[in-house]
Amino acid sequence: MRQMLLATLCISVIACQFLVAGCSDKSRSSTYTGVFEGKTVQVPALTGGKIVELLVDTGDEVARGATLVVVDTTELVLQHRQLDASLEELEVQKEISETNLKRSRADLDYVRQRENRMKALYEDQAMPRQSLDDLRNEMQRAQSASEAARQQVRSLEARKKQLEAQVGTIEKKIADAVISAPVEGLVSTLYYEAGEAVPPMQPVLELIHVSELDVKIYIPEKELPNVKPGQEVKIRVDGVKETLSGRVTWISPKAEFTPKNILTPETRTSLVYAVKVTVQNPNRILKHGMPVDVIL
Repeated sequence: MRQMLLATLCISVIACQFLVAGCSDKSRSSTYTGVFEGKTVQVPALTGGKIVELLVDTGDEVARGATLVVVDTTELVLQHRQLDASLEELEVQKEISETNLKRSRADLDYVRQRENRMKALYEDQAMPRQSLDDLRNEMQRAQSASEAARQQVRSLEARKKQLEAQVGTIEKKIADAVISAPVEGLVSTLYYEAGEAVPPMQPVLELIHVSELDVKIYIPEKELPNVKPGQEVKIRVDGVKETLSGRVTWISPKAEFTPKNILTPETRTSLVYAVKVTVQNPNRILKHGMPVDVIL
């Protein structure tokens, strides 16, 4: 009887230990340190030239579509005028060629009518063969003239399309000379100042998208099963009283050794997985480069 009581007591103790361990595991949380990073955008000058207006400064927050920089377009405007003049001249040439085409077609029709009449006379032996051959040669020349006039019109139409394409290119360059913000964000770096010349396709400034920030943390391999995409996590930032919330938006599919910037003697040979947590920042409380604790 005594042995049965001892066995029952042992089983109860073991069950309590498992229950306590289970509750401890569920309530246990891990804290990881990272740095907030906003998405950076290099804003290029699609049209190169002298910067005539620089409308922002480092630290300014700009809305999407706001004008940032204006590049000089004097040379482009002159090129546009030259192309307009070429198009006007081409239009006159085309009108002349179309007139010549109409006249050559009328001449060809007249010669064909004469050829039909003379052919009938020749068959009736009312005129010599030489006269009919001469008329047929004249008709061939009229056909050649008509074909040449038609080709001239087509050539001018193709030339017009080329000029119109050049006009479109110039107009795009003129429009691109006004550089607008592709996203809302904070001006973090200015690479050029007003009065300087910027080459085409070179970045003029850098924007940081701050309404949404990311923090990358590194999870040990054994903790990875506890992290899921879309999982909500807590964010703690020095100087901010309330605990913020974030969401896991990406988990690296492959392991890597602990990055050098977070190495410790205990973790330098550990395999970890990079995890990205995204935090909304509508009030701009959080800043790019701010250290943060992520609680999982």
